[in-house]
Amino acid sequence: MASPPSVEIINNAMFCNTVHALAYTDTHQKWLIRKHLLSLHIEFSSLSPSVAMFTHNDGTMVNLLKAEGYLHISQYLPSIHVSIWIHEHYPHKPPIVQVTSKSNPTYPIRPNHPFVDPSGVTTSSYLHTWGPFGHDLLGLAYSLVKIFSLDHPFYFASAPTLSHPSYMSKTDCMDRLWWMLHYDMMTLRETTNDEVENLTILQADMSMRVDITTSIIIGLNHERVNLKQRVKEITDESDILINWLAVNKVNLSVAMGGKVEDAFECIDTYSHLALELLAEDQALEDLMYALEKALEKGVIRYEHYMKQVRSLARHQFFFRAKIERLKEVKIFKLLD
Repeated sequence: MASPPSVEIINNAMFCNTVHALAYTDTHQKWLIRKHLLSLHIEFSSLSPSVAMFTHNDGTMVNLLKAEGYLHISQYLPSIHVSIWIHEHYPHKPPIVQVTSKSNPTYPIRPNHPFVDPSGVTTSSYLHTWGPFGHDLLGLAYSLVKIFSLDHPFYFASAPTLSHPSYMSKTDCMDRLWWMLHYDMMTLRETTNDEVENLTILQADMSMRVDITTSIIIGLNHERVNLKQRVKEITDESDILINWLAVNKVNLSVAMGGKVEDAFECIDTYSHLALELLAEDQALEDLMYALEKALEKGVIRYEHYMKQVRSLARHQFFFRAKIERLKEVKIFKLLD
């Protein structure tokens, strides 16, 4: 049985004709709301009726009845403070359910809850399928207990044991289906976000590789241009050499059958002397190289090797000194 104070609050609110009158205009509607509120209070005595001003999303303010209090969930889960606002077009419009954290202000509503948004507005299959027949405040309260047992808005709890679908109502099955789909979508969203983040990192890495590859291609293009220029220069030098060979074919025929030096002509005495000194210097260098190889193979002894190298190095020193002296004389002669 409903408590007298609650009945008095409902009766006074229903028949108030002052500026504080409720937004319900139809008499039949008022008696139906009274009946449903009393039935709700009998089964859930913690939900007390009261009158308050409600503001819709469009800013419209109306004076409505509401049932407010702590909704007991189970002995293992804490109670939840709820406000069930009775819409001005009830029962053609469903009630508006709000959850608040009055029971424990330190624990806000869990983010990404399948039935309660961050502002506390609650939805369920019972509200989505609401109709003027077959739905009332008492059925709504039982529906809220079931969905909050399934997923508490303030505390994480282990998933309850699911009953076989054949033992569940249509709305319960829809709530459980939405609950599973909600968390599946969250998991998929997190996985997708991780993949997008990884792809973003890969994209940045690929962009860096593209920049490196582009710089390499630019460098190769410069090198190709330089090589083409060098090929052109070598080709020009080759043409000059071919022309020289054509002009000096007589001397080349002599060189092919005799000494290589005969293929070159010295223009003066200094050039002839310089050619001889350079040839002797190269001959001494070749001889010392041959002695070094002979020492490595053990053909000659180390003492003989050192004796020969000292002698040859002394001769090479004098030849190189003559070459430097000849260069100086040649330079002075050109200056004169």
